[in-house]
Amino acid sequence: MKQKRRYELLDGIRGLAMVNMVIFHFLYDVFVIYGRDPGWYGRTENHLWQQGICWTFILVSGFSWRFGRKNSVRRGIFLNLCGFLITAVTGLAVPGQAAVFGILNFLGCAILLTAVFDRWMERIPPAAGLAGSMFCFFLLRHIGAGILGIGTLTISFPQTERYPSIIAAILPTVLGFPDRSFVSSDYFPMLPWFFLFAAGYFLYPLLMRSERIRGILSIRIPLLSVWGKYSIWVYLAHQPLCMGICMLLMGGF
Repeated sequence: MKQKRRYELLDGIRGLAMVNMVIFHFLYDVFVIYGRDPGWYGRTENHLWQQGICWTFILVSGFSWRFGRKNSVRRGIFLNLCGFLITAVTGLAVPGQAAVFGILNFLGCAILLTAVFDRWMERIPPAAGLAGSMFCFFLLRHIGAGILGIGTLTISFPQTERYPSIIAAILPTVLGFPDRSFVSSDYFPMLPWFFLFAAGYFLYPLLMRSERIRGILSIRIPLLSVWGKYSIWVYLAHQPLCMGICMLLMGGF
């Protein structure tokens, strides 16, 4: 039987994003959590760095969704469980910096949502799907801050001051409409981020039509491709490791 080709360049891209993420989170711990430079995260270059890491993960995850179509429900549930674990651990370790509905919960929900709507999404021409997804992503980019639109063509709407209970806040917070009191050190709501995931989904058939591109995607990047294959385990292990190093170098909180 013909052996399935593994597109190791995708692993390498994920691995490169993982290296950047580990470095970024270590510096975040030093400068923000340990207070060496509280304004570090607010700087434009650091925000762009963080966004670049996130965009890479989400786009590659959307692109790769079809590779794991048969196991999508199991993967989605597993990532959500990992996300809940991260929320619990960060909430206990650093209460003011808890990660509520972070990247793992988002990816888990995006994978499950795509599994539900896959048969309808496949009917959309890929180029139109990609263009529409990117348009919706930028249109809803700041929806959580009460802003809808692109560039100077925007409208504002009032945010909810405070939801009456945690239960009442779950769905709007997951969708991207948190109240003004909501705080999370790692927050990726479904809006607008699902549309970036969908952009990766629609990019897949456009690129995979070319045998040359498939050949390029098969290129293996030493070390980075290995990191990318085990990205979930690196993600789960890196933050406790970073915090442990910080505690050794700078003492407790």
